[in-house]
Amino acid sequence: MSLSADQIDAAAADLFTAERSGEQTGLLSRRFPGMTMDDAYAVQDALVKRKLEAGGKICGWKIGLTSKAMQDALKIDIPDSGILFDDMLFEDGGTVPGGRFIQPRIEAEIAFVMKKPLSGTSITSDDVLAATDYVVPSLEILDTRILRSDPETGQTRSIVDTIADNAANAGLVLGNQRHDSRALDLRWTGAIVTRNGEVEETGLGAGVLNDPVSGIVWLVKRLAEYNQSVRSGDVVLSGSFIRPVEARPGDSFYADFGPFGTVTQNFA
Repeated sequence: MSLSADQIDAAAADLFTAERSGEQTGLLSRRFPGMTMDDAYAVQDALVKRKLEAGGKICGWKIGLTSKAMQDALKIDIPDSGILFDDMLFEDGGTVPGGRFIQPRIEAEIAFVMKKPLSGTSITSDDVLAATDYVVPSLEILDTRILRSDPETGQTRSIVDTIADNAANAGLVLGNQRHDSRALDLRWTGAIVTRNGEVEETGLGAGVLNDPVSGIVWLVKRLAEYNQSVRSGDVVLSGSFIRPVEARPGDSFYADFGPFGTVTQNFA
């Protein structure tokens, strides 16, 4: 890592403050030009510790940047991950209060709810399926506590900014329809996502590393490198198969997953 412990803590403090104040902080990639992905995960860990100290409870994990299009945009070839907290859960069909987020966006995903823990670097897709209690349709709410671009230089966010900012996660909405993960080919499970009745995006599970289960395999192996693991009861967002859609005040989203189910979320 290139950042000192003090720099990591200061970056985490700025992100923590930005989330609570609703005022974004500057690009960490500009502030620390030599910042590495290990630095970014260290900042994320420091941010998570602050959230835990403030009373937050971890309820799972998210996987991001799983599509080729998003990876190409950030000039990387691997996904990233972040941690879900219990206060990120929103009820299906409910409304996000005005001012809760800074620049929210919506993605459609398949969520896994685990009945057994998963750990280690030799994990397989069969192991993931055996450890899964059920899968459900879901929406992820993204937000950014870091500016999307620097007003002075025009520099845009990089992968280290996104990772440090807890992989840009902010909320999740789980559908009510539960399915056996082994009874479906999740590569062909997809969704039509509408905003205010107009179709914005469509996609299939295959857009996530060719199979959403592969996303969980990747996550478990990555966590093993940091002596972490997926716990029993965790919710894991396997990655989006659509591009993010801006969520503006007054917007209503409806994700139709066909036989897999539906998810609805409104923004005040």
